[in-house]
Amino acid sequence: MKLNIKAVSPKIGREIPAPFYASAGAAAMDLCACMDEAVVLAPRSLASIPTGIAIALPSADYVALIFARSGLGVKHGISLSNGVGVIDSDYRGELRVGLTNLSDTPYTVQPGDRIAQLAVVPVVQAQLEFCDALDETGRGAGGFGSTGK
Repeated sequence: MKLNIKAVSPKIGREIPAPFYASAGAAAMDLCACMDEAVVLAPRSLASIPTGIAIALPSADYVALIFARSGLGVKHGISLSNGVGVIDSDYRGELRVGLTNLSDTPYTVQPGDRIAQLAVVPVVQAQLEFCDALDETGRGAGGFGSTGK
């Protein structure tokens, strides 16, 4: 699958790395912060960080998903403010990453820092069909914690 990418900042590929897969087996590519100066995330604050790129998914058969980087979350308490970013196939604007600081310590995002990861995955758009009853399963309507710890 080919993913078309547009540099919306002249820094991409010069001062700021373009998205890249960090290893041969990586499922997602790293996204870097593309900004002129550092941004300090105060404890429990939010920021929208530009990536300097836009993408064009080939069709509605794909979605791009932005995920947190595990090292930022585990080591520093930095997470995505919206959980997972969903980039629809018809979106052509700059990708931005919403970050939040869940820790008690300020965290500084420097230009060029790897701030998130981007995965491209297939999509199935379901055809909804209303019904009066759903088929029975062993779990049934059991919700949060119903299958154990």
